[in-house]
Amino acid sequence: MNGHYPYQPPLALRRRTVIVGTVMGLHVAGLWALQSGLMRTAPPTEVVVPATLLSQMVSAPSPAPAPIPAPAPTPQPTPTPVQRQARPSPAPQPAPAAMPQAVAQDEPAPNAPSGSTTAPVTPSEANAPAVAAAPPAPAAPPAPAAAPRIEQPSSNAAYLNNPKPGYPSISKRMGEQGQVVLRVLIDAQGQPQKVELHKSSGFDRLDRQAIEAVKQWRFVPGKRNGVPEAMSHLVPVNFVLE
Repeated sequence: MNGHYPYQPPLALRRRTVIVGTVMGLHVAGLWALQSGLMRTAPPTEVVVPATLLSQMVSAPSPAPAPIPAPAPTPQPTPTPVQRQARPSPAPQPAPAAMPQAVAQDEPAPNAPSGSTTAPVTPSEANAPAVAAAPPAPAAPPAPAAAPRIEQPSSNAAYLNNPKPGYPSISKRMGEQGQVVLRVLIDAQGQPQKVELHKSSGFDRLDRQAIEAVKQWRFVPGKRNGVPEAMSHLVPVNFVLE
């Protein structure tokens, strides 16, 4: 012994080395266990590729029709010759008599009467002048419209109660009398709208008295085809002394 001993690391370094190796071993073991466990538990992934089935109905070819054998010819019986009876020939018919044929003659016979296809013309017709065709008759004029039915106004109806005009006393004393004719415009309601002197009696007092009285009267209105309308009417008024 020369007194040299081998080198020994310190205790702390060895302990650290053991710890590091243990940790690394645990990591390696954990990774290996994890990888092996996943490989065992995880089922293999199957990739399904859809397949398309194409099918086609193929009809079997129809068999060709078998040829029909031709029927054997049937033996035909030999026709027996039949004796035909001779028919009597018809009696010959007499030939028809020949019809006389017309013969064209260029010149008429000397005694043949001469004729013409045109009608004979009388002397009066030959000398008569040509008459022109008569013109067509004019169309008949349209029928005139029916005249309207007019009813004149009236002042004589009993229900009107029209009083007689008063006789002026001066005219009575003086003996004035006569007839006054008034033209009155009467509306569709029977009211006098305008009163004018159409014929005088010859006395002014009698004319004025007649006009004032007729202005108060009522009338049956005039009518055209049954419809009342305004119409003028002549009204006579008589002044007669008793």
